Amino acid sequence: MQHIQLILVIFGAVTLFAALLYIPKLVQFLHCFRPPEKRHAAEKRRIALLIPARDESGVIGDLFDSLLQQTYPKELIDVNVIVKHEDDPTIGMARRLGFSVFIVPEQTCKGAALDGYFQQIGREHWKDNAAYCIVDADAVLAPDYVEELNNALEMDAHIYLTRKRVKNYLGDKKSRSIICNCSALNYPVLDDMGNYYRMKKGVPLNMCGQGMMVRADAIEKINGWPYRTLTEDYEMKMDSFLKDFKSVYYPYAVLYTEEAVTHHEAWQRRLRWVMGFTQCDHKYKKDVQKAMRKKKYPFFAWYDTFFGIVPPVIFIVAVFLTAIAGVALTIYFAVQGSMLWWRALLLLVVMPFALMYFFDLVYNALTMYVYRDAYVTLSKGEKARTLFFSPLFMFEYFPIFLHAHLYLMTGKKLTWAHTARLSYKKGLAAEKAEQFYRAAMKFLKRSR
Repeated sequence: MQHIQLILVIFGAVTLFAALLYIPKLVQFLHCFRPPEKRHAAEKRRIALLIPARDESGVIGDLFDSLLQQTYPKELIDVNVIVKHEDDPTIGMARRLGFSVFIVPEQTCKGAALDGYFQQIGREHWKDNAAYCIVDADAVLAPDYVEELNNALEMDAHIYLTRKRVKNYLGDKKSRSIICNCSALNYPVLDDMGNYYRMKKGVPLNMCGQGMMVRADAIEKINGWPYRTLTEDYEMKMDSFLKDFKSVYYPYAVLYTEEAVTHHEAWQRRLRWVMGFTQCDHKYKKDVQKAMRKKKYPFFAWYDTFFGIVPPVIFIVAVFLTAIAGVALTIYFAVQGSMLWWRALLLLVVMPFALMYFFDLVYNALTMYVYRDAYVTLSKGEKARTLFFSPLFMFEYFPIFLHAHLYLMTGKKLTWAHTARLSYKKGLAAEKAEQFYRAAMKFLKRSR
């Protein structure tokens, strides 16, 4: 029994230590209830949309439909579609609507496709547009998306992040799954529960390339688009420390992005993200630390950038080590014929995992509440299943982390992969995007 008590005391002390380290993140999360003020621009600027669309002809029609419904003056929206092959059917679709097409045959990743566009139009034309917004081919835009991008430019930043909702909810129930619903929780965690506070502290935000707008002068400073890792958006975040780029999150510009429906597809996406984050850390970490010391960034910036994930990692490692010790003691007591085996099993194996599940359940309940405007189409049953499954979905990041580092240790590389796409009835996704947007606005108004 003494062995069990000793292990429990150590586990409790480590858990308390991790909880104390996590307090700054909890304070950060609570700022999700204080969004930035909505802006109203007096000037209408020319804004470019950059759409990497390699082999996306089967899905890009939904995005084109939503572009045609924009409330912003059409002559001030510069739509640029970037493909890889001259025989891509997307070319004809785009040109029939009057959109510009750029063929970049040497593209090996999203960053190379974007840079190919900038080099083709030439540096002398980079300031023809006030800003450039990256939109994936599987996206659908809210009808006032570009208008709100123009409003966001009033915030005077270099990089602007916009709100992501889930395109899968614009189709029928077959277009979504519990995996899709759990994947969607990443967006409020990154934006509402993290970036609001980073904005207030003047710290570069966590970035998502989908719906990210970059001002023209920033494009000039980085000389096009030099980022080539698997997570070129996170790479831009790290480079923002070096380039002194100010980034903001503007939640009033809304687009719908497609989430993976199957577990395998979701696993592969997260694996690429983790590998991309690791690539960026290896490439930028030392330079970023030097820049932060030189520019005297506050403690929060250091903690958030390099140590924010440490407390949950400490707790997860403590859970697994306690469970391993619990299994060993359970076997030992069982062999000895002692009835203490069931206490070892219950207190050292079951209890730590149950505690980890409970903590994550509470955290995800808060996340779902923050993201409630995006989940309005889900039934109560779907919401309940998503909530209770979401801790298991989050726990998978631990083996994904190990999987990614195994790839790196063995020299294997993941490349920019074409992901599976869903199909929607023609025109339906764009039509529902407008209906969904108006319903969500009414919902938020009532909630406030």
